[in-house]
Amino acid sequence: MQNVSIIIPNYNGARYLPPCFDSLNKQTYPNLEVIMVDDGSSDQSVALTQKNYPWVNVARHDQNQGFVQAMNDGFRRASGEIIISLNNDTEVDSGWVEALVNAFAAHPEAGIAASKIRLFDRREALHSAGDTFGTDGIPINRGVWQVDNGQFDGDTFIFGGCGGAIAYRREMLDQIGLYDEALFMYCEDVDLNWRAQLAGYRCVFVPQALVYHHLSATGGGMLASYYSGRNTILVLVKNLPGPLWRKYFPKIIRAQLKISYQALRAWRGEAARARLRGQLAGLLAAPGWLKKRSQVQASRCVSTAYLESLLQEQG
Repeated sequence: MQNVSIIIPNYNGARYLPPCFDSLNKQTYPNLEVIMVDDGSSDQSVALTQKNYPWVNVARHDQNQGFVQAMNDGFRRASGEIIISLNNDTEVDSGWVEALVNAFAAHPEAGIAASKIRLFDRREALHSAGDTFGTDGIPINRGVWQVDNGQFDGDTFIFGGCGGAIAYRREMLDQIGLYDEALFMYCEDVDLNWRAQLAGYRCVFVPQALVYHHLSATGGGMLASYYSGRNTILVLVKNLPGPLWRKYFPKIIRAQLKISYQALRAWRGEAARARLRGQLAGLLAAPGWLKKRSQVQASRCVSTAYLESLLQEQG
């Protein structure tokens, strides 16, 4: 039986922790290590956890270092052969971990197992049935906002999973690396999905691994707009193979111009201005990411046709 480590990043999320920890305490899978990485919280997160959930290992940062660094700290502390990233504002089904472990056992070629994520307050609606990636260069949550009627349950291999509830094989992370800390927050899971696929690790969708998520409970706003705008561009620069760049370049440019146009129309909104600043930052930073691109593309051991089969047609 494999050991499993669950990494939960937290920043001032005390009000969300009890449902998350209570659901983890009810897991049917026994070999669990739970690590909460507290990223400089000023609320009662640490005190609450230590008092009511002493079985949770707390790694405490004195200052906020950002989501990606917090996650990587947890990854490095983890002892499990399977390492799971889980948002603090979630509640998981009692068989969640067992379903993910069983999926890895059934699919040794998979390095990633993606959960089915529904909305916390609308439990029939999907947030993510795993992730895909548009031919226009935009990441996509499969099935977002749709009523879950099992329409995705027959899918086995997909592009990737949402980092809010995703499992990784340690051996894969040892090979391809952890989250890219230069991304700071947002799209770090998309970047890792790409690197895994390029290196030949598949992602299996596990509909039995059910999670309920408070959408944007501990994120969003200007930061989300800025880093989404910036990091979408940087993930493309780093990961999209040359043949796919050449084929889909017009769609990618149109998608970015559409985002810019919509932001300009909403110029009075702070989030819209932040999105534009993020796009500009991504363009300015892109040349510096060419070295990373070279390293990632050198790891590619799958065909362009296979990678293209993972994309969702857009535009």
